[in-house]
Amino acid sequence: PATDQQQAEQAQTPEQPAAAGATLLDQILVVSRTGETAIDSLASVSHVDQEQLQRRMATTPNDMLLGVPGVAVQADARRVSSSINIRGLQDFGRVAVIVDGARQNFQRSDHGPQSTFYIDPELIKSVDVIRGPVANTYGSGAIGGVVLFETKDADDYLRDGETWAASATGRYESNGEGWTTSAAGAYRFNENWDVLGNIVYRDYDDYKDGGGDTVNGTGFDVLSGLLKTTIRPSENSELKLGWNGTSDGWNEVSGGTPVNDVDLEANTFTARYNITDEDKSWLDLHVNASYNKTNMEMTSLVAQNRFDPVTGLPIVLPAGSMSTFDVGTSGIDIWNTSRFETAGIAHELTYGGDWVGDDVETGGDAGGASFYTPSGKRNVSGAYIQDKLTWDWLEIIAGLRYDSYKLESDVGETSGDRLSPRITVGVSPFETASLAGLQFYGTYAEGYRSPSLSETLISGNHPAGVSFPFLPNPDLKPETGKTFEFGVNYKHDDIVEAGDAFRFKAAYFNNDVDDYIEGVTLSAFDPTSGCPFGPGIPICFQYQNFAEARIRGFEMEGVYDAGWGFAGLSASIIDGHTISYDGERADLVTVPSSQVTGQLGFRFLEDKLIVGGEVQYNGKPEGNPVARDYTLVNVFASYQATDNFKVDFRADNLFDVKYTNPLNAPATSVVYEPGVTLKLAATMRFGG
Repeated sequence: PATDQQQAEQAQTPEQPAAAGATLLDQILVVSRTGETAIDSLASVSHVDQEQLQRRMATTPNDMLLGVPGVAVQADARRVSSSINIRGLQDFGRVAVIVDGARQNFQRSDHGPQSTFYIDPELIKSVDVIRGPVANTYGSGAIGGVVLFETKDADDYLRDGETWAASATGRYESNGEGWTTSAAGAYRFNENWDVLGNIVYRDYDDYKDGGGDTVNGTGFDVLSGLLKTTIRPSENSELKLGWNGTSDGWNEVSGGTPVNDVDLEANTFTARYNITDEDKSWLDLHVNASYNKTNMEMTSLVAQNRFDPVTGLPIVLPAGSMSTFDVGTSGIDIWNTSRFETAGIAHELTYGGDWVGDDVETGGDAGGASFYTPSGKRNVSGAYIQDKLTWDWLEIIAGLRYDSYKLESDVGETSGDRLSPRITVGVSPFETASLAGLQFYGTYAEGYRSPSLSETLISGNHPAGVSFPFLPNPDLKPETGKTFEFGVNYKHDDIVEAGDAFRFKAAYFNNDVDDYIEGVTLSAFDPTSGCPFGPGIPICFQYQNFAEARIRGFEMEGVYDAGWGFAGLSASIIDGHTISYDGERADLVTVPSSQVTGQLGFRFLEDKLIVGGEVQYNGKPEGNPVARDYTLVNVFASYQATDNFKVDFRADNLFDVKYTNPLNAPATSVVYEPGVTLKLAATMRFGG
């Protein structure tokens, strides 16, 4: 897969110094589903591999995606559930989050992130990020981009000649003091069948921010697991069956007092089949099927003063009242790539179709859940064709996708469809040794996102604090993303010394999202707003279309690796605003911080010892009243003491900076991020 600018190091064996092509930019990429390296890809992509996840000692998805340009993560206070933001777009499917081929579509209306997913970083082997709608072969709605999480396989534990392997990891963290324990076992029945099991338990207290203040409600304990088997029915085919799940429980806190007991169960089941044949260039068939089920139950621990969701009048919610949120997502994804030549032009023709169905059931005797997060069904399907043409110095990618959707609920249904094109042209105009690796490209791509059930059907009255109505909007139009992107790729080896490697990618993008959907506040004093006067304050909340959202930005990532050391630099600058149908302009609240991330590391003792550090600057987004500029410094070290024993150390936020993620500043309160955090881990493996 793709590229990770700030992590230039690719592990070398003791006998082999860093060679040309040793950086992550030279690994195989899946953005077009045709298999190419990141540095040669005509798209903005990033990759985080297993070695980097271990070095980052990731506790959250935010840790996993550290420094990836154009990407930010909004999380709840406990950091377990997360929503990913790409180029200022997030929530309600604008960013497709996919785990082992399974779409993650859980949604609950609340302050903070609206669409969240649950995955333990300890189970993850790699993460691929595709920015923009160029990856619309991965399904409908992803006008912001796609994030692909791949869980570990038995091959990640089994060495050549081994039948079985086991691994145990213990990790201590100083801030939000607690432990992570992980145990994994892999078994190879024969060369065509293996199985893996992995269980992870995390238990952490409330952390302290950079000012030394405890942030209540941030502790958590979570149990996660993974089962995965790989079967190879023939020399050219492979079947992967998998399950990953999370069981979580915590108390929601208000004013320092626990008010709700929350239980969450998330389970994902996947089946992925691939068959290819070198003698049949037209055959590279993939068939994926998946089912994801997330269930959340909230039980009130104390009597709570609330507002009736229908009348808006004050009521007392008794202790023991329950709300339930149950989201099931089914998916099927089938595609094939045929490779052939015509008149000296090489073709990689990819064609396929996909379907995703969401079944949302909310309710409970606490009332309100079915109003704020409505029950219903959503079906989204599509078909596409894409041809990658290569001739000498010229490369062209042309694609077309058809999308359709249908929303169904007790109050009615709505539907729509659209064709979305993509065209990319890349040129490599130079032949001299120093410039032969320079490539320019330009892309125009469109994407199509249907309104979600919550955006369309939310109703009732605000449940606490102040009372005001939520108004449904069955007339919402789908969003259409239209993106121009201009980029450059450059690769060069043996620059300073023999065997070193330099890779660089940069891109400017311009994304206009027509009919952008955002929540607005309406005045009951405006007779044209449709907002009624009620028992609460004279306003209403409703999701409405804007004429467009305009987002501009620049991203770059570069890596240098000389074997004995590595360096990386990434940056992203993003600006965005909405424009109403009346021409009124407003800041886009989901624009993340502009970032610059640098990394430097060194390898010693035949690469057994690696030490380094990271520096990240985050700039205040326009129009955000809470955020401030801040700079974080992290250091890391890892020591492979023996073939079977490894020690990792990391210090995050070394200078104890008090800061808040701009996306994590909800309307009700500011959530400050952890202060200095020390992490120490030891991993032991066995095999035979």
